[in-house]
Amino acid sequence: MTPQAAVEKLQAKFGDALGAPVEFRGEISVGVAREQILAVCRFAHAECGFDMLTDLSGVDNFGDDPRYGVVYHLYSIADRCAVRLKVAISEDDLTVDSVESVWKTADWHEREAFDMFGIRFRNHPNLKRILMWDGYPYFPLRKDFPLAGLPTDLPETAVDADTVRTSPMLGGPFVAPAASRSSIRREPRQVDTPAENLERLNNPTKQEQV
Repeated sequence: MTPQAAVEKLQAKFGDALGAPVEFRGEISVGVAREQILAVCRFAHAECGFDMLTDLSGVDNFGDDPRYGVVYHLYSIADRCAVRLKVAISEDDLTVDSVESVWKTADWHEREAFDMFGIRFRNHPNLKRILMWDGYPYFPLRKDFPLAGLPTDLPETAVDADTVRTSPMLGGPFVAPAASRSSIRREPRQVDTPAENLERLNNPTKQEQV
């Protein structure tokens, strides 16, 4: 089965619950109504041969409404084809059905989306944080979470429990070290000035003096 045939089969079954498919660089994505995502995934697994969930991720489209979303990357091992499903989620109700009952690999993927974005997955068997500790008050992959982080008290059970401090940009983890310059600037560096960063954005392939 090809991705196009799989989408047509899903559309024939679920009708208006699916949006128009979008193709980009040979990959097909289709929007799914939030209330139907579990049924669509069950059908895709049982009737379309998508026996593998390669990835599931949260999305923060800050400034848009609905703001959040979940993206499901489905793959058929037998047919060697992939389809991407997308669900939009309102900021007022960050809840969507879990697909862990369809693909067990969704377990940790959904926990990560919950941990990083605050999206809750209904009927997940063990929905708790997977990277941050229980009680951590923020969701680090939301677009309004600052790059340097926010100061937070560590749990008493942590080794050398103290306070999480914000990361300095100079010497911090989100910029490249102050190493020798390459022929093309590929990412922010500690030694870059604001003017150099602006020039990099405007001319990403410009050759520079080494």
